[in-house]
Amino acid sequence: MKIADKKILLTGGSSGIGSETALALAAEGAHLGIHYYSNSKNVNRVLKELPGGKGTHTLYQADLTDSDTVLQLIERFLSDFGRIDVLVNNAGTVYGNKHFLDLTPDEWNKTFALNTLSPFLLAREAFKAMKTEHGGKIINISSVSAKYGGSPFSMHYGASKAALDALTVGLARAGAEHNILVNSIRCGFIDTDFHRKMGRSEADIAKRIQLIPLKRAGKAHDIANAVLYLAGPSGDFVTGENLSVSGGD
Repeated sequence: MKIADKKILLTGGSSGIGSETALALAAEGAHLGIHYYSNSKNVNRVLKELPGGKGTHTLYQADLTDSDTVLQLIERFLSDFGRIDVLVNNAGTVYGNKHFLDLTPDEWNKTFALNTLSPFLLAREAFKAMKTEHGGKIINISSVSAKYGGSPFSMHYGASKAALDALTVGLARAGAEHNILVNSIRCGFIDTDFHRKMGRSEADIAKRIQLIPLKRAGKAHDIANAVLYLAGPSGDFVTGENLSVSGGD
Protein backbone atom coordinates (compact mmCIF):
# COMPACT_ATOMS: atom_id res chain seq x y z
CA MET A 1 0.00 0.00 0.00
CA LYS A 2 3.06 2.29 0.38
CA ILE A 3 1.59 3.88 3.48
CA ALA A 4 4.73 3.31 5.54
CA ASP A 5 5.94 6.44 7.33
CA LYS A 6 2.81 8.45 6.55
CA LYS A 7 1.64 10.47 9.54
CA ILE A 8 -2.06 9.89 10.02
CA LEU A 9 -4.63 11.26 12.46
CA LEU A 10 -7.60 8.93 12.98
CA THR A 11 -10.61 9.97 15.05
CA GLY A 12 -12.87 7.52 16.86
CA GLY A 13 -10.25 4.80 17.04
CA SER A 14 -11.31 2.89 20.13
CA SER A 15 -13.73 0.39 18.55
CA GLY A 16 -15.54 -0.81 15.44
CA ILE A 17 -14.46 0.74 12.16
CA GLY A 18 -11.97 3.00 13.91
CA SER A 19 -10.03 0.28 15.70
CA GLU A 20 -9.98 -1.93 12.59
CA THR A 21 -8.70 0.99 10.53
CA ALA A 22 -5.99 1.71 13.10
CA LEU A 23 -4.82 -1.90 12.92
CA ALA A 24 -4.81 -1.88 9.11
CA LEU A 25 -2.87 1.39 8.84
CA ALA A 26 -0.36 0.35 11.50
CA ALA A 27 0.24 -2.96 9.71
CA GLU A 28 1.37 -0.93 6.69
CA GLY A 29 3.85 1.04 8.80
CA ALA A 30 1.95 4.30 9.29
CA HIS A 31 2.63 6.61 12.23
CA LEU A 32 -0.72 7.04 13.97
CA GLY A 33 -2.38 9.56 16.19
CA ILE A 34 -5.45 7.72 17.47
CA HIS A 35 -8.22 9.81 18.96
CA TYR A 36 -10.81 8.48 21.41
CA TYR A 37 -13.48 10.06 23.56
CA SER A 38 -14.13 7.99 26.69
CA ASN A 39 -13.26 4.32 26.14
CA SER A 40 -9.68 4.43 27.43
CA LYS A 41 -9.68 0.71 28.28
CA ASN A 42 -10.59 -0.31 24.76
CA VAL A 43 -8.28 2.12 23.00
CA ASN A 44 -5.34 0.97 25.12
CA ARG A 45 -6.16 -2.59 24.09
CA VAL A 46 -6.09 -1.46 20.45
CA LEU A 47 -2.74 0.24 21.06
CA LYS A 48 -1.28 -3.00 22.44
CA GLU A 49 -2.50 -4.92 19.38
CA LEU A 50 -0.75 -2.61 16.90
CA PRO A 51 2.28 -4.28 15.32
CA GLY A 52 5.56 -3.25 16.93
CA GLY A 53 8.54 -1.83 15.11
CA LYS A 54 6.59 -0.42 12.15
CA GLY A 55 5.56 3.04 13.35
CA THR A 56 5.06 5.34 16.31
CA HIS A 57 1.57 5.63 17.76
CA THR A 58 0.06 8.18 20.16
CA LEU A 59 -3.35 8.33 21.83
CA TYR A 60 -5.37 11.54 22.10
CA GLN A 61 -8.45 11.94 24.29
CA ALA A 62 -10.85 14.66 23.19
CA ASP A 63 -14.53 15.59 23.17
CA LEU A 64 -15.10 16.44 19.51
CA THR A 65 -18.46 18.12 20.20
CA ASP A 66 -16.42 21.00 21.68
CA SER A 67 -14.91 23.18 18.95
CA ASP A 68 -12.02 24.45 21.06
CA THR A 69 -11.06 20.88 21.93
CA VAL A 70 -11.18 19.93 18.25
CA LEU A 71 -8.67 22.64 17.39
CA GLN A 72 -6.45 21.62 20.29
CA LEU A 73 -6.42 18.03 18.97
CA ILE A 74 -4.99 18.99 15.59
CA GLU A 75 -2.49 21.32 17.26
CA ARG A 76 -1.29 18.51 19.53
CA PHE A 77 -0.95 16.11 16.60
CA LEU A 78 1.06 18.58 14.52
CA SER A 79 3.27 19.36 17.50
CA ASP A 80 3.96 15.66 18.11
CA PHE A 81 4.32 14.47 14.51
CA GLY A 82 5.51 17.58 12.69
CA ARG A 83 3.12 17.20 9.75
CA ILE A 84 -0.09 15.48 8.73
CA ASP A 85 -0.23 13.33 5.60
CA VAL A 86 -3.69 11.82 6.07
CA LEU A 87 -6.70 12.76 8.19
CA VAL A 88 -9.36 10.10 8.72
CA ASN A 89 -12.54 11.64 10.14
CA ASN A 90 -14.17 8.52 11.55
CA ALA A 91 -15.74 9.63 14.86
CA GLY A 92 -19.51 9.85 14.75
CA THR A 93 -22.69 8.86 16.52
CA VAL A 94 -26.38 9.61 17.00
CA TYR A 95 -27.48 11.80 19.88
CA GLY A 96 -31.15 11.23 20.59
CA ASN A 97 -32.10 7.90 19.07
CA LYS A 98 -35.77 8.76 19.02
CA HIS A 99 -38.56 9.63 16.61
CA PHE A 100 -37.98 12.97 14.92
CA LEU A 101 -41.23 14.32 16.42
CA ASP A 102 -39.60 14.02 19.84
CA LEU A 103 -36.09 15.15 18.85
CA THR A 104 -34.73 18.14 20.75
CA PRO A 105 -32.65 20.98 19.24
CA ASP A 106 -29.79 20.02 21.57
CA GLU A 107 -29.75 16.44 20.24
CA TRP A 108 -29.79 17.73 16.66
CA ASN A 109 -26.97 20.20 17.38
CA LYS A 110 -24.76 17.67 19.18
CA THR A 111 -25.15 15.17 16.34
CA PHE A 112 -24.11 17.81 13.81
CA ALA A 113 -21.30 19.03 16.08
CA LEU A 114 -19.70 15.59 16.09
CA ASN A 115 -20.60 14.32 12.61
CA THR A 116 -20.22 17.50 10.56
CA LEU A 117 -18.64 20.45 12.38
CA SER A 118 -15.71 18.60 13.97
CA PRO A 119 -14.69 16.90 10.68
CA PHE A 120 -14.86 20.30 8.98
CA LEU A 121 -12.70 22.00 11.63
CA LEU A 122 -10.16 19.17 11.59
CA ALA A 123 -10.12 19.19 7.78
CA ARG A 124 -9.71 22.96 7.71
CA GLU A 125 -6.68 22.89 9.99
CA ALA A 126 -5.21 19.85 8.25
CA PHE A 127 -5.73 21.63 4.91
CA LYS A 128 -3.60 24.56 6.12
CA ALA A 129 -0.81 22.22 7.16
CA MET A 130 -1.03 20.10 4.00
CA LYS A 131 -0.65 23.17 1.78
CA THR A 132 2.80 23.74 3.23
CA GLU A 133 3.72 20.09 2.61
CA HIS A 134 2.53 20.12 -1.02
CA GLY A 135 -0.43 17.85 -0.47
CA GLY A 136 -2.21 15.28 1.63
CA LYS A 137 -5.41 13.30 1.94
CA ILE A 138 -8.61 13.76 3.93
CA ILE A 139 -10.96 10.77 4.25
CA ASN A 140 -14.40 11.31 5.79
CA ILE A 141 -16.36 8.32 7.04
CA SER A 142 -19.94 8.86 5.95
CA SER A 143 -23.01 6.63 5.66
CA VAL A 144 -25.55 5.44 3.10
CA SER A 145 -28.07 7.20 5.33
CA ALA A 146 -26.85 10.36 3.56
CA LYS A 147 -28.44 8.92 0.42
CA TYR A 148 -31.64 7.62 2.03
CA GLY A 149 -32.16 10.31 4.66
CA GLY A 150 -32.10 7.89 7.57
CA SER A 151 -35.15 6.44 9.31
CA PRO A 152 -37.66 8.50 11.32
CA PHE A 153 -35.40 7.68 14.29
CA SER A 154 -32.12 8.74 12.66
CA MET A 155 -33.11 11.51 10.28
CA HIS A 156 -30.72 13.97 11.93
CA TYR A 157 -27.87 11.45 11.57
CA GLY A 158 -28.57 11.08 7.85
CA ALA A 159 -28.73 14.85 7.44
CA SER A 160 -25.39 15.29 9.23
CA LYS A 161 -23.74 12.72 6.95
CA ALA A 162 -25.26 14.30 3.84
CA ALA A 163 -23.74 17.59 4.95
CA LEU A 164 -20.40 15.82 5.42
CA ASP A 165 -20.58 14.47 1.86
CA ALA A 166 -21.26 17.98 0.55
CA LEU A 167 -18.27 19.30 2.51
CA THR A 168 -16.17 16.53 1.01
CA VAL A 169 -16.92 17.68 -2.54
CA GLY A 170 -16.35 21.34 -1.68
CA LEU A 171 -13.03 20.67 0.05
CA ALA A 172 -11.91 18.46 -2.84
CA ARG A 173 -12.48 21.28 -5.31
CA ALA A 174 -10.58 23.71 -3.10
CA GLY A 175 -7.78 21.20 -2.48
CA ALA A 176 -7.14 20.09 -6.05
CA GLU A 177 -4.66 22.84 -6.86
CA HIS A 178 -2.69 21.98 -3.72
CA ASN A 179 -2.73 18.17 -4.29
CA ILE A 180 -5.01 17.77 -1.29
CA LEU A 181 -7.35 14.90 -2.11
CA VAL A 182 -10.64 14.70 -0.21
CA ASN A 183 -13.08 11.79 -0.34
CA SER A 184 -15.77 10.21 1.79
CA ILE A 185 -16.63 6.57 2.33
CA ARG A 186 -20.34 5.88 2.56
CA CYS A 187 -20.58 2.92 4.88
CA GLY A 188 -23.48 0.55 4.47
CA PHE A 189 -24.80 -1.63 7.28
CA ILE A 190 -21.57 -2.66 9.04
CA ASP A 191 -21.60 -5.34 11.75
CA THR A 192 -20.41 -3.33 14.75
CA ASP A 193 -21.85 -2.49 18.18
CA PHE A 194 -23.06 0.87 16.80
CA HIS A 195 -26.45 -0.56 15.85
CA ARG A 196 -27.01 -2.30 19.18
CA LYS A 197 -26.09 0.89 21.04
CA MET A 198 -28.85 2.57 19.03
CA GLY A 199 -31.29 0.08 20.53
CA ARG A 200 -31.84 -2.13 17.49
CA SER A 201 -32.94 -5.64 18.34
CA GLU A 202 -31.51 -8.73 16.64
CA ALA A 203 -34.78 -9.02 14.73
CA ASP A 204 -34.44 -5.42 13.52
CA ILE A 205 -30.87 -6.09 12.44
CA ALA A 206 -31.85 -9.26 10.55
CA LYS A 207 -34.64 -7.38 8.76
CA ARG A 208 -32.24 -4.57 7.80
CA ILE A 209 -29.69 -7.03 6.42
CA GLN A 210 -32.32 -8.51 4.10
CA LEU A 211 -32.59 -5.11 2.40
CA ILE A 212 -28.94 -5.31 1.32
CA PRO A 213 -28.53 -6.74 -2.20
CA LEU A 214 -25.63 -8.95 -1.04
CA LYS A 215 -27.83 -10.18 1.85
CA ARG A 216 -25.11 -9.79 4.47
CA ALA A 217 -23.74 -7.11 6.73
CA GLY A 218 -20.39 -5.57 6.00
CA LYS A 219 -17.40 -5.96 8.29
CA ALA A 220 -15.27 -3.24 9.81
CA HIS A 221 -12.31 -4.45 7.74
CA ASP A 222 -14.30 -3.69 4.56
CA ILE A 223 -14.19 -0.02 5.48
CA ALA A 224 -10.59 -0.24 6.67
CA ASN A 225 -9.61 -1.64 3.27
CA ALA A 226 -11.32 1.30 1.56
CA VAL A 227 -9.34 3.68 3.77
CA LEU A 228 -6.13 1.89 2.76
CA TYR A 229 -7.09 2.28 -0.90
CA LEU A 230 -7.71 6.02 -0.60
CA ALA A 231 -4.75 6.70 1.70
CA GLY A 232 -2.27 4.81 -0.49
CA PRO A 233 -1.05 5.43 -4.05
CA SER A 234 -4.04 3.59 -5.54
CA GLY A 235 -6.10 6.63 -4.52
CA ASP A 236 -3.75 9.24 -5.94
CA PHE A 237 -6.14 10.13 -8.79
CA VAL A 238 -9.33 10.03 -6.73
CA THR A 239 -10.85 13.15 -5.19
CA GLY A 240 -14.32 14.54 -4.56
CA GLU A 241 -15.88 11.08 -4.43
CA ASN A 242 -18.48 9.63 -2.09
CA LEU A 243 -17.37 6.00 -2.27
CA SER A 244 -20.12 3.57 -1.23
CA VAL A 245 -18.97 0.41 0.55
CA SER A 246 -22.40 -1.00 1.20
CA GLY A 247 -22.99 -4.34 -0.51
CA GLY A 248 -25.06 -2.64 -3.19
CA ASP A 249 -27.28 -0.81 -0.73
